[in-house]
Amino acid sequence: MNDSKIHRRHFGGLLTSLAGATLAGYPSEILANPTDAADGARTTLPIGISTYSLWRFKNDEFKDVGKCIDIAGEYGFDGVEILLYQISQTELLSRAALQDIKRKALHAGLALYGMSTHQGFVSPDPQIRRNNIELTIGQIELCYALGIPTMRVNTGRWGTSKNFDELMANRGIEPPLSGYTEEDGFPWVIDALERCLPTAEKCGVVLGLENHWGLGLTPEGVLRIVDAINSPWLQVTLDTGNFLESPYEKLEKLAPKTVLLQAKTYYGGGEWYTLDLDYERIGQIMRKAKYRGWISLEFEGKEDYRIAIPKSLELLRKSFTRAT
Repeated sequence: MNDSKIHRRHFGGLLTSLAGATLAGYPSEILANPTDAADGARTTLPIGISTYSLWRFKNDEFKDVGKCIDIAGEYGFDGVEILLYQISQTELLSRAALQDIKRKALHAGLALYGMSTHQGFVSPDPQIRRNNIELTIGQIELCYALGIPTMRVNTGRWGTSKNFDELMANRGIEPPLSGYTEEDGFPWVIDALERCLPTAEKCGVVLGLENHWGLGLTPEGVLRIVDAINSPWLQVTLDTGNFLESPYEKLEKLAPKTVLLQAKTYYGGGEWYTLDLDYERIGQIMRKAKYRGWISLEFEGKEDYRIAIPKSLELLRKSFTRAT
């Protein structure tokens, strides 16, 4: 018998022994009903906060991810979603700096459950799409290095808006490049994301296509891409604030494929728009879809964060009770 067979036999025996040791001593009714194992079990879904809620591309004092992690721990969140733009190029090149993010999260008692990234596949130029595929693969590997299990991805957009303010003034709608239609864009995005999935599977990182701008502006657009690829490694990151009209019907369409829910609040009024979202209703939608994953706060209001973020956490705790 060769060494590899001996190793496999011993490893299998070790797993059997560990399983027996883990289950030993537990009453049979607890093993049959694991949700009844502790009186103090969580009654809500896990609630985290995106570091974007503090930085928002403008508050330099909160660009440091470590500082955002400290605040999340102080306010009583369960975890943190990292906006990749907040990690500097210097930090990305330093293994020690990246691992220090994990250390800080551990010290604060928080999970690192998600990362929001940016990429753009809506381009007729094959080289631009290849560059963005390579960028996305590198982002997936970064999630793996940080132990993060899900990553927000976008389709990208046509880039025909003068700037983001103009895009928002047009309710997220922008015309395709001259000579092209949206029908041209979907095969580009589908092909690009398919090329990223082998790395996602290897690293154990589920990609979540967000209902963002570009081809992800509508639930139909998101589902067209996700259903065409048909992989457990590409699901949906569902943002409650990105459907500006008839949000509840649209959220309900994407809820069954959601791997992460980003929950926006607008205390003090939003930067570009304000939505009066009924989170009790959204909670019901997600329970109906049997969603049991993370709720990630994205605060976009103008109120002082020290008041608005605790209020947001309280709102989300009340709204997202655990499905039974």
